[in-house]
Amino acid sequence: DARARFDAALRRSEALARARIATEPGNTDALFALTLDSGLQADYLALIENRNLAALGPTRRATEWAHRLLAVAPGYGAAYLATGLSKYLIGSSSAPVRWILSLGGFSADKRQGIRELEWTAKSGRYLAPFARLLLAVAYLREHDGPRARHMLEQLRDEFPQNPLYSREIARIDAGRN
Repeated sequence: DARARFDAALRRSEALARARIATEPGNTDALFALTLDSGLQADYLALIENRNLAALGPTRRATEWAHRLLAVAPGYGAAYLATGLSKYLIGSSSAPVRWILSLGGFSADKRQGIRELEWTAKSGRYLAPFARLLLAVAYLREHDGPRARHMLEQLRDEFPQNPLYSREIARIDAGRN
């Protein structure tokens, strides 16, 4: 089953990264792997299983690993995906939800979240395309069609075999987003 293979791959990756951290606490590859592991867990829970509350724990871990990574490598653009996405999503929540999550230590700053996603889109070695996709969605949610279109154009040009980007650009042009 795909879920079992996914979970096994994440466990193996986490074990390898933690072993590396134990001997080399500032290893950027291991810190990035742990950030990704937690982020992927959160994404699966929220996007596939629609369990947003359950995703908060892995979201917090992804952010904590990203902060550790940024402490040793401040220019590591891909790490800002975890911190930026968390800030944007929590910042987009209703005021009572933001308040409750802030008590739990979550940062809720939509604008800063977008800035961090933009940084990843510009300088994230591995996650720049994903950051551009997230930005397109965020810009659409913020009613900024021109910026969303620009992100989608970049993705279309980088991945011409994927028809999704051209379709979404056409939807923006037709005023349907």
